[in-house]
Amino acid sequence: MIKDLQLEIERLKRENDACVLAHSYMSEDVCEVADFVGDSYALAVKAKSAPQSHVIMCGVRFMAETVKMLSPQKKVTLAHPLAGCPMAEQMDRDVIAEVKKMYPGYAVVAYINTTASLKTIADYCVTSSSAVKICRAIPEKDILFIPDINLGTFVKDRIPEKNFKLLSGGCPTHARIEERDVLLAKKLHPQALVLVHPECRPEVVSHADYVGSTSGIMEYAASSPAEEFIIGTENSIVQHLKFAHPAKRFYELSKDIVCHNMKLTTLPDVYACLTGTGGEEIVLGEDVIRQAVRCIERMIALGG
Repeated sequence: MIKDLQLEIERLKRENDACVLAHSYMSEDVCEVADFVGDSYALAVKAKSAPQSHVIMCGVRFMAETVKMLSPQKKVTLAHPLAGCPMAEQMDRDVIAEVKKMYPGYAVVAYINTTASLKTIADYCVTSSSAVKICRAIPEKDILFIPDINLGTFVKDRIPEKNFKLLSGGCPTHARIEERDVLLAKKLHPQALVLVHPECRPEVVSHADYVGSTSGIMEYAASSPAEEFIIGTENSIVQHLKFAHPAKRFYELSKDIVCHNMKLTTLPDVYACLTGTGGEEIVLGEDVIRQAVRCIERMIALGG
């Protein structure tokens, strides 16, 4: 049974000096065995201060890379080796190096949802919750924002005094949401507030009562006096909110907001990592870590 496997995982965590990180898009049974649950960057920060020597990331590859960058002395394992991020993999270092030549003087601002290799060429890193603050705070007026055009548009619209160059990248899961999905959801649930992620298309964001990161959406729903919410991010968040706040009502903005990469990781995968029969250890060269972590350090210095 699920509970039996969870109890065995807890035992093996203690035996193997391991902690488990679960991104909020993981299923409820995986989140229940995690030491920390949250957004990708917050998890990497938690891992850095965790006493365990082994970190298991239940998420996607770029998240495990970020953990390794911030905790290079620890063993970091990606729970499912095939769990990637289409957005993070849309652009590589060589492509952006050529784009930089086309826009000399532009600061490269990389969303946290990028590979370690791509971060080595970035000047600054941002999260969905810090993007506006960081882009406003950096001294450069000209910004090359990668890779998400939707998050970039969200930031650009709020900082009209700066010049943004956006590329055609983005999250396929959030980009799948269309304006008609929002209009239909509002028609079905007229009393519900609409909470969406800034990776959504601008026409979807325009109908939102709140726009924020995954954690921001969950915190808003928890603290709001409203009782009904339409959730415009990965549908696992609807499940988590239903568990956490059974007196409130939560609705999927669309049945199609599903990240198949996140769905790859299962409870048996976590067990396999702890028994040494599954997962993939993340290995990054010292030069890559040193170069890639600079953009994150600059984000922290600016209050991100």
